[in-house]
Amino acid sequence: MSGVYKLEIKETQEELKELLAIQKTATGKERVQLLYLLKTGHGQTISQTAEMIGRNRVTLHKWIRQYKADGIEGLLKQKSSPGRPRTIPTWAEKALDKRLHEVQGFNGYQEIVEWLEQNLGVNTCYKTVYKLVYYRLESCPKVPRPKSSKQSQAKVEAFKKTLQTTY
Repeated sequence: MSGVYKLEIKETQEELKELLAIQKTATGKERVQLLYLLKTGHGQTISQTAEMIGRNRVTLHKWIRQYKADGIEGLLKQKSSPGRPRTIPTWAEKALDKRLHEVQGFNGYQEIVEWLEQNLGVNTCYKTVYKLVYYRLESCPKVPRPKSSKQSQAKVEAFKKTLQTTY
């Protein structure tokens, strides 16, 4: 039959079915599904299989070439984004997180910038530190202010009970 694709798939149907079940990404599932459909014979031609999966036949040919060259590992390999590295390295981020959870804390974000530069040798700007601490670490540089020793705990509790917002 014209258009029937002859591909030697090394994995068994059961292995492909298990691989299909453990895939976390949609692209991984589509790629394993391609191999599964070709192995079981449900997709007799590439065009028919492409229609079943919902991809272009050229894309399927690209996946098959990748499978022939690198095997199943190469086909399922996740691409990493080529972004630039972070200004504050991971080790410095961990050290800062540990320091933020200490009792003394910081007086502000500018103090964190200075601490990073003096103690860890990481030179960065205020905005970067703010985004790291506030959004990524979900922390706050300031520590709670000390309470007065003259403050009565009973009066505080009474105030909290009488304070009701009526909006």
